[in-house]
Amino acid sequence: MKESTRIMLKKHGWRIDRAAHNYIYFAFYYPYVKIVQLFLVPLKRLTWIKPLQYVGDMAFNRYHGKVMSLEDAEKIFALDEDISAVSSANKRIIPRKYAYKILFQEPACIAVMDCPCKLSYGAAPETINSCLAVGKGVAGFWLDHGAKYHARKITQAEALDLIKRLRKQGHITQAFFKVATGGSTGVICNCHPDTCVSLKASSITRHIRPDLSQSIESGYSVTCAAEQCKLCGICASSCHFGAVRVMDEARTYDAAACLGCGLCVDDCPNKALKLFVDDAKSRPLDMDDVRDHLTSA
Repeated sequence: MKESTRIMLKKHGWRIDRAAHNYIYFAFYYPYVKIVQLFLVPLKRLTWIKPLQYVGDMAFNRYHGKVMSLEDAEKIFALDEDISAVSSANKRIIPRKYAYKILFQEPACIAVMDCPCKLSYGAAPETINSCLAVGKGVAGFWLDHGAKYHARKITQAEALDLIKRLRKQGHITQAFFKVATGGSTGVICNCHPDTCVSLKASSITRHIRPDLSQSIESGYSVTCAAEQCKLCGICASSCHFGAVRVMDEARTYDAAACLGCGLCVDDCPNKALKLFVDDAKSRPLDMDDVRDHLTSA
């Protein structure tokens, strides 16, 4: 048995069912996500059925993505120490019932693998090798079992360069949490709404149950310095969620619709936009904040 498989089994303890789910999820990543993608087609037309809403609630409490800013991603890919934050106090950051652990063991061990969502939706070939695993447990498993998905080891700097390149193409940074993988993060994805199962599922459910969303907002909202804003409209075209509009020589912003991904801030040519921690939302996945609360969690 490979060391990465032993690490995975140890993580789940007596929950052999979750260990089996974990193994299937990563070893057969593409067909697993393809099935979920196919399920979304009828779900979009049947969201009015109450039992399906309960199924969605059950699923999203166990599997979800936390949107991240570029700055918070940079902190993860600069880690030089293990992070183990497993308390339910993390729900201030990951407001879900089950999967909320923040674990990065040997964080300099990083692997990149083909994204099953992008494969399923026929994304541009140059964007497909873009799912990142941080930490020996997850990254090691990908390297041992993900050859068919072109898994390979990369450095922290290479991972960050990949994130920056894809953000310039409109991809959002998300950290994923799943009960079947130990209820913890370790997977960082570069997601585009056109080719991401998580973002598509969130889009389907958000208008029915605002609290029922697979993608959790980053914890940030955006402020605009009016004196620097030239009303060029680039922020509006950068936003995938309709949170920004520029028309009739005026800019409007809907903080509730904003996931705080920071793409508009990255793209603003006049540096008029900034992210700020919005107390009306969950806390950001900021590793400095996580460290500060490790002892009090």
